[in-house]
Amino acid sequence: MISVYLPFSGAQYNFDLLKELKNNKLIKKIFLLTQNSQIEIPNGCEVLSVENLTSSKTIDSILKSDDSNYVLLFTQDSHYELGQFAIERFYNVINSTQVAMVYSNYLAVNENSIVRHPVNDYQLGSLRDDFDFGSLLFINRNYCQSFLSEEEYKFAGLYELRLHLSRQSEFIRIPEFLYTTIETDTRKSGVKQFDYVNPKNRDVQIEMEKVVTSHLKKINAYLEPNFKKVEFKDNEFEFEATVVIPVKNRVSTIADAINSVLSQKANFKFNCIVVDNYSTDGTTEKIKEIASKDERLIHVIPERKDLGIGGCWNEAIQNKNCGRFAIQLDSDDIYANENTIQIVVDTFRKEKCAMVVGTYRMTNFKLEEIPPGIVDHKEWTPDNGRNNALRINGLGAPRAFYTPILREYKIPNVSYGEDYAVGLMISRDYQIGRIYEPIYLCRRWEGNSDAALDIDKQNIYNEYKDRIRTIEVLARIRKNKNAI
Repeated sequence: MISVYLPFSGAQYNFDLLKELKNNKLIKKIFLLTQNSQIEIPNGCEVLSVENLTSSKTIDSILKSDDSNYVLLFTQDSHYELGQFAIERFYNVINSTQVAMVYSNYLAVNENSIVRHPVNDYQLGSLRDDFDFGSLLFINRNYCQSFLSEEEYKFAGLYELRLHLSRQSEFIRIPEFLYTTIETDTRKSGVKQFDYVNPKNRDVQIEMEKVVTSHLKKINAYLEPNFKKVEFKDNEFEFEATVVIPVKNRVSTIADAINSVLSQKANFKFNCIVVDNYSTDGTTEKIKEIASKDERLIHVIPERKDLGIGGCWNEAIQNKNCGRFAIQLDSDDIYANENTIQIVVDTFRKEKCAMVVGTYRMTNFKLEEIPPGIVDHKEWTPDNGRNNALRINGLGAPRAFYTPILREYKIPNVSYGEDYAVGLMISRDYQIGRIYEPIYLCRRWEGNSDAALDIDKQNIYNEYKDRIRTIEVLARIRKNKNAI
């Protein structure tokens, strides 16, 4: 009933797992995926020579190698310990439901301790190519029969198959910890989240964009590069630009952020609105001190006490002193130079867009560059950026908005993903302008809110972004239907 596909390096843990797999009566064949043609092959196994586990060639070889009902694919060469009747559990779920794919939670060995590693449920908006299924995929081969790779991908073959399967049927996450494996990526969450913008991964990202664009076309969620025009009214605002800084308990960084705004040079009138969300560490007093010396700094303490970062942004945007263009600055970051807001406003004027996203440089607290260095989000192109935005986890910084449009859309009252959510909404109708020179310094330190998230918090954040992508995909499908 089941064919197993196992990355094989000849390590002892490979042989230990094979012994268990061979004794399972549900398993018809075992295929070893290896780059080493000289390796000793255990009895009862067949070899598939592969160069890259996620390439189109590898996926094609797997699908053509056998006619079993189900595929059990191990996606990493690692130590595995299967839970009690784990394969039977996978099999019973997929055989009784006949969905396209089943996966499960797992246990991870990390620094000699075993920790729970729950994963998220898959949904329509789970389009990011790094969605965490764990490393065991149980696939219904019936849904693979209609799969035909559109081109030969070196990296995106498995991603292409996954999206194909998602169009055919559902995926089910079994909320049980069915196996234990070694945690192969022990980097902190604040480091891993920038993988998709690392220049070293650019070839990978180009392939992934092609695959997701094709997928969006097939589900009628792809948007052609046709945009509503933006007309800027010249007599509506006292200030041309406002820098918005939401803050709570950042006494050690807020002065740097504010001063980087007040030192800006521009040929227009600008101000800074700091929305102080009931700080208790001295931040409030620091803001008041600076505001007493410079009337361009507007210190807002909202009446509501239920606000996240998005809610604080709404307070600033609705404020009568908000300028025509609202520009983002996080309370622990600074602008790269004294021309940042001039460059942003000039971009609005030149490109006639509803939103502008800049380029930032990653630094430590001493302003020394750290990996991945300059983050320019080159995956955003004028023609396809708003489609590819459904695959990635962010749009970049600093973000800036044409205030009348942002007042219309509103920002979700949350403290994670609020900028991404409103960016997706705006891009549904309007062009987003881009600045590819570094105008912003993103300072990473232990106090960053996303520097080192535990797995439960990572899952909450990822589920939220998947959900707003689901909402956006449904909205775009409806938009396309109404355009017919």
